[in-house]
Amino acid sequence: MSTDASPPAPPKQANNPLHGKTLEAIVTELSDYYGWDGLGERIPVRCFTFEPSVGSSLKFLRKTPWARDKVEGLYLFMLREIRRSGR
Repeated sequence: MSTDASPPAPPKQANNPLHGKTLEAIVTELSDYYGWDGLGERIPVRCFTFEPSVGSSLKFLRKTPWARDKVEGLYLFMLREIRRSGR
């Protein structure tokens, strides 16, 4: 048996803008870009519309996969919007 065979390396995710991003960083960037009011309009959940904060949003999003999917989708949309406008 040969001992020099190592397991294959995990695939790189260079084209995935979510790779390496924490949920906290995503929520913070979205709230900075859209503001809490704008974020609440785009994703109408209580953690964005009633006394919003990063902490309360993280608590909710970590327990609610469908809402996290919407936040990640909006984040990707925001990145495309920024790229198009050249900001």
